[in-house]
Parts: sequence; C-alpha cells; structure tokens
Amino acid sequence: MNFDKIQVLQKMQQTGIVPVFYHSDIEVAKQVVKACYDGGVRAFEFTNRGDFAHEVFAECVKFAAKECPEMAMGVGSIVDAPTAALYIQLGACFVVGPLLNPEIARVCNRRLVLYCPGCGTVSEIGTAQELGCDLTKVFPGDVYGPAFVKGALAPCPWSRIMVTGGVSPDKENLTAWFKAGVFCVGMGSKLFPKDTIKNKDWQHISEICHQSLEYIAEARK
Repeated sequence: MNFDKIQVLQKMQQTGIVPVFYHSDIEVAKQVVKACYDGGVRAFEFTNRGDFAHEVFAECVKFAAKECPEMAMGVGSIVDAPTAALYIQLGACFVVGPLLNPEIARVCNRRLVLYCPGCGTVSEIGTAQELGCDLTKVFPGDVYGPAFVKGALAPCPWSRIMVTGGVSPDKENLTAWFKAGVFCVGMGSKLFPKDTIKNKDWQHISEICHQSLEYIAEARK
C-alpha cells in the first residue's frame, strides 16, 4: 500500500515512533513488522544494511500490504540517489539517510516521496528544508541530546525533527525527547533486544511498542 508524503508525516506524528530494523531473514523481518503493527506502529523503517536487503524489503512490503494495511513502509541508511530510486520502485513510502544528499532529495521530490536526511547542525537542517525535506533527522541523537533539539527549534520553530540513535523505550528517555519538541523518534536496537529476536518473542515487541506509544502520548499532554 502506497501512502503519499502527507499521509506518511501524519502517521509518524500521530504515533511518534518509527522502528528502525534490518534482518537478512525474510520471515523474521515480516514478523517484526507485524509485531510493531500490532503494537500500534504505523510507519516502519527497514534499513539498507546487508546484501540483498532490497529483496527482503520487497517481500516485507508485499506482506504489509495484506497483513498491515495501514503501515507505511520506508527504507533507511540510504546515502545515494540510485539506491533511493531502487527502493521507491519496490514500494518505499519514505526514504531516510544518515546524511544529507541533494541528489536523493531530487529523486524523492520527483515522486513526492518523503526524504528525511540526517543533519547535525541547524545550517544542515535549513539546507535540507530548502531542498524540500519536510522532516529532518538529528543523527546520532545520543551525541546531540534533547537540548540540541530544543535549541534548534527556538529560532526555527517550523522545523519537524526526528531523532534516531540514543532513543530507548523507557518513560524518562521518551519524555525528554518529546518535551524537547521532536516530531517523532526512530528506535532501533533498544526496541528489538537480541534475545527477543532470537527467541521469536513477537508479543514482547508488540508490548514494548504499545507501552512506548503510551509514554509518548503522556509526554505530549
């Protein structure tokens, strides 16, 4: 199911969490997508990290269309335009990267696909916005902390900032980020403990997601 840029932004804002995940096993990846969906997540970032990652992503998109019809599937760790184009062709509704590449912005804008580049300064955030990026990613988040987000939003309150790296599914951490003004957070390893994946405890992932969404809703009040 393809969702446009506005729909994707709405999903990210409403839930507040974008899981960040990669696994070479297609079945494991599918079950993780479903577990997050059951936990209330509506935007999922599959990272382009391993050989044939795009093949795993393609199967997850087909799976989600049937089993998780409201899930916007996106791709992460994208650093060049050809790879972005490949994933858009496979059904990516949004593209996330660790860095800002104007060529990716052009490819995504041509298809009205959300591009969220990694930025480390207010100037980079501003440049990304000039390139048409409606959402920018502060990465790595643990290096900058909530104070950076709060500080950046003071002169540029129109900015929509996602933070990835250093985000954990506990109340204190999530509250700090959302009180600072983040639009949403990307959460990777802390959302998917290795033992949980190894034991295929999909219910536990759903519970972590659900609890995290409750913490976010509370922090936003």
